[in-house]
Amino acid sequence: MPAFSLAALTVLDLAPPALIDVAASCGYDAVGIRLLPAMPGGIAYSLMDDEASMKETLARLDATGIRVADLEVVALRPETEIAAFSAFFETGARLGAKHILVAAYDPDLGRFADSFARFCEAAAPYGLTADLEFMPWTHAPDLLTANRIVAQVDQANAGVLVDALHFDRSNSSVADLAHVPAHRLHYWQLCDAPAERPATNEAMIHTARHERMFPGEGGIDLVSLARAMPTDITVSIEVPTVELAKTVGAKDRAQRGLDAAKRVIAAAKA
Repeated sequence: MPAFSLAALTVLDLAPPALIDVAASCGYDAVGIRLLPAMPGGIAYSLMDDEASMKETLARLDATGIRVADLEVVALRPETEIAAFSAFFETGARLGAKHILVAAYDPDLGRFADSFARFCEAAAPYGLTADLEFMPWTHAPDLLTANRIVAQVDQANAGVLVDALHFDRSNSSVADLAHVPAHRLHYWQLCDAPAERPATNEAMIHTARHERMFPGEGGIDLVSLARAMPTDITVSIEVPTVELAKTVGAKDRAQRGLDAAKRVIAAAKA
């Protein structure tokens, strides 16, 4: 089995110390921490600005043996200043994080590629990869576009982040994955969703941020995707279930996600 990470979005109501404790109690190997919001006003835990919470998070990592797989969410926009991420990178290094989730919110892909290259260069001294997550409503809407951008910037720590939901909703294919060099795939995100694709970006965004399904409980061909992915990279379990969270606690949801993911990976190995 690969290493499994509990994505921040699965239990976004938990601050990092509690997230780490839940991950450890369920049997995860790692966690993802959301330091920056995915949208203005969104939930995030800015450890860069809260030394007390940072120290508590480091203590929980040390006590449990859980590691930090990835940091979220860097949205590169036309006005983004790369120099503003110094504290973010320093925090990532203190946490021992490995990867950063990056999203493309610049319609000028030439300008975005330049910003992404500079972001990669800035992150590299901290031992962090910069992983471009393609999402249908962003300006890197599919796997082929993300792969083309990453190839263009040609930075050693640049990667493509495959999220099972976005992979399916963008009509990307396993054949497309063959064009992505394995060393550009640093980790990937696993979840499920209904087979029928939403008709609008708004509906896709709602599902992505609020109502996914546990692996194997929806209509995405996760087994074929898992077989096409490298077997030695971390699998991040990203399953936000806002309605379910009203009646089921964070630990039970996290455990259900991990157990379901293990069944999918086992089926892919069969």
